[in-house]
Amino acid sequence: MGGLRALIAVWGILLASLALAEPLPREQIASLIVPPMSLGEPVTEDGVYELLNSGGAPAGYVFETEPMAPLPGFSGSPINVLVVLDLDGRFLDVKLIEHNEPIFVSGLGEAPFYAFFEQYRGHSISDSLVVGTPYGDATSGSALVYLDGVTKATASVRIAHESVLAAALQVAREKMSGIATGPPAAPDLTHEEDLTWEDLIAQGLVTRKTVTNGEIEAEFAGTLWSHDDPEARSDPDAPYLDLWIVDLGPPSIARAVLSDRSLADLERFQQISETDEPILLIETARHGLVSEEFVRNTSPDWISAEQGGFPIALRDADLLVNLHETVPDDLHDGVAMILRTDRRLGFDPASDWTLQIEAIREHGMFQPEIGSVTLAATHSTPERFFTRPEVVRPNPPWLDALQNRSTDLALLAAGLTLLVGALAFADRKLAAGARLTPIRLGTLAIVTVFIGWWGQGQLSIVTPLGALNAALQGGSFAFLLYDPFSLLIWIVSIAGLIAWGRGLFCGWLCPFGALQEFAAYLGRLLRIPQIEPNALWDARLKYLKYLVLFGLIAIAVIAPQHIDKAAEVEPFKTAITTLFLREWYYVAYAVFWLVLSMTLFKGFCRYVCPLGALFALGGLLRGRDWIARRAECGSPCQLCRVKCQYGAIGKSGKIQYSECFACLDCVAIHDDADRCVPLILDGKGRSLSGHPNAVGVPAK
Repeated sequence: MGGLRALIAVWGILLASLALAEPLPREQIASLIVPPMSLGEPVTEDGVYELLNSGGAPAGYVFETEPMAPLPGFSGSPINVLVVLDLDGRFLDVKLIEHNEPIFVSGLGEAPFYAFFEQYRGHSISDSLVVGTPYGDATSGSALVYLDGVTKATASVRIAHESVLAAALQVAREKMSGIATGPPAAPDLTHEEDLTWEDLIAQGLVTRKTVTNGEIEAEFAGTLWSHDDPEARSDPDAPYLDLWIVDLGPPSIARAVLSDRSLADLERFQQISETDEPILLIETARHGLVSEEFVRNTSPDWISAEQGGFPIALRDADLLVNLHETVPDDLHDGVAMILRTDRRLGFDPASDWTLQIEAIREHGMFQPEIGSVTLAATHSTPERFFTRPEVVRPNPPWLDALQNRSTDLALLAAGLTLLVGALAFADRKLAAGARLTPIRLGTLAIVTVFIGWWGQGQLSIVTPLGALNAALQGGSFAFLLYDPFSLLIWIVSIAGLIAWGRGLFCGWLCPFGALQEFAAYLGRLLRIPQIEPNALWDARLKYLKYLVLFGLIAIAVIAPQHIDKAAEVEPFKTAITTLFLREWYYVAYAVFWLVLSMTLFKGFCRYVCPLGALFALGGLLRGRDWIARRAECGSPCQLCRVKCQYGAIGKSGKIQYSECFACLDCVAIHDDADRCVPLILDGKGRSLSGHPNAVGVPAK
């Protein structure tokens, strides 16, 4: 035990010393960018780079998921993905960089995993992206966007998806100010009000910003440009700026402001640009709206906006403006233009937003110095004119996983309840008579087909290695929730350690163990000679599985990139997960153990299985000796020991629970008046020492 504690201590120290993920070298990331795009300079310390277009201008961001969202996969290490976003938050590219997910590395092959990430292209971080398949006609009218998963690898795919979203949203929050991460508010096209210009004024649906010459002169006071506007100084009470702001998104407001012709033009524009919010600006004083250098259909040079501290991108809608006849004449004589902003970029027309107008002055004749001050006006349109789609929040991945497998989980829970109840409260009845063999074989058949091939519930040593790695590094155990089917088996198996030791899982719930037992029965039917190591070699070989276990631990610490290959010592993935659809050498290895089981009973389980070794160590938690023994067991009767195919009964008659698979054979013998020698002799009133069935005792 001292050596075992030392090994565990060394294991913990080495795992704890593993370094956190560092971003890949710049050259390696640059090689993954598809021309004509290129990689720009880093903008954060955790590996976020600018994306440059063919002209060298910023076009988005490039980053890895591992440094920003290191969610552990089933191998215990994160899945690293390269994400390329444009400035609007759309996925331009998503590529798998590195992973150690066992099911893809040497199971299904990596092609399905690479193909999964191709589905992100063209979608936005504003979309409600989920992995799975909609139920029935759930896609009708739903804001959810479904990404196809990968059969037999749903848990790994969900972990990868969560990593991509977590990293992308982090970049959006930090570097893409204003990007919305949910469906934006939009004008309610069904809302009708009969409004006039006077109604708009009375209800505050129009914002007016006025600035006099004197006020603008005061803004420039004390600067280089304080005396560069003679008109402002000569007539301080005259208007410098007389600006009107109207949101034309709501149809009722647009009808009250625009002429029929302009309204028709606006409606055609909105049909094409469904996510743009049109903003009407009218300026009737001498400032104007744009400079002489302004080009239509571009961003206005003197006007900007912000909301909640984030900038709002404004652009000319390139629409001619004719006002409604009820609008005052002085507004008809002003300068009017319609700007547009994309609601998907975070603009909320029903909340306060601020329009900023630059007042420009020049000082000097030949190379004038430019000075400016900002004039601001705050506007919002009441909520009643807009509709806010209910934000469809994707379920937490663990909840999606539960819902997707609800039927399987219900059947599994019922089966586990029945099995645990039978072993806990009716094990002796279960073992009585001739019913044990058919019940056991029937149960193992269900375990193989339902838990193994159908449910993909074959437990593996990879999972506890990943969990321990996460614990020592302060990581998350969330990856366990992505496969609730296997998690339920883990919970029941671990709880079973207290009652039965390793016997519940190794003897009843392991699909590959069940296959070996079927192979053993077939070997007997075919009368294949059976091999059974002598007591000395049997005891030596049983230590082999512990060496395999600690060997895997060492590889996980020293060379974690090879752990997926090393874990192939378990043939579970070949025989259960992929149903033998793999490279020939993996299939040959799994078949070898099954064929060997025809002559050496469950040789892999008894001597090699690292998961069995882990459960055997966990069996130290067992709180009772649940198999009944008599004083005559082992001294002198040896019948149960000889009949135990697992070699789990010592010469003293004591059960070695670290090797017991809870097959109930010895329980059946113990309670059988026709087989248990002490019971037979007790019934006949004879001495045990002279009974010919008392194995190891010479007959008189």
